[in-house]
Amino acid sequence: MTAQRSATAAPGSRLDFLQIRDMVIPGARVLDVGCGDGELLSLLEATRGVDGRGIEISQLGVNAAVGRGLAVIQGDADSDLSDYPDDSFDYVILSQTLQATRNPRQVVEDMLRIGRRAIVSFPNFGHWRIRSQIMFRGRMPVTDNLPYAWYDTPNIHFCSIRDFVEMARGLDAVIERAEALTLSGQPVQVRAPWWFWNLFGEQAVFLLRRR
Repeated sequence: MTAQRSATAAPGSRLDFLQIRDMVIPGARVLDVGCGDGELLSLLEATRGVDGRGIEISQLGVNAAVGRGLAVIQGDADSDLSDYPDDSFDYVILSQTLQATRNPRQVVEDMLRIGRRAIVSFPNFGHWRIRSQIMFRGRMPVTDNLPYAWYDTPNIHFCSIRDFVEMARGLDAVIERAEALTLSGQPVQVRAPWWFWNLFGEQAVFLLRRR
């Protein structure tokens, strides 16, 4: 698999948003699951001209997204994706939310059902800094990508890049494209094997499709 560098960054945009933007074709129908305040949808509408929709569990997030003029409703990824019919969208996106879902495998399976493609970004729990914090400090890690203490984190299902690859294979999904990002936002070595990405990627972005 070949990773590709993102286009010129938009000032202030989150690093994984830029990678996601580069994976979406212009004019696509997009559902952003767990869209927060709508920053990603706004970026996609401005740069890709997408027909965007969003669902967000937080009412504050919904209010902020609607305030941007976006079509966003309140909903829960774990329970509400089943209401969407098959092939409703070209892309279904889940950015930095997988680890906060109760049933991540089912969520990704639903994404692949209702979208022709699914894009998932998540923090990599297999990164060497996380491993070293557990090994040498004996404590749950706190990093820029995982900034919460163990007792107040919204994250309930941590995974590594290798874990996600194995789950995707278990769902019989095709990994069309993937990016592992360093802390500075640069893609990890282009043709690196999964173990290398798993060790040095701070976060990852995957583009999946059904077989």
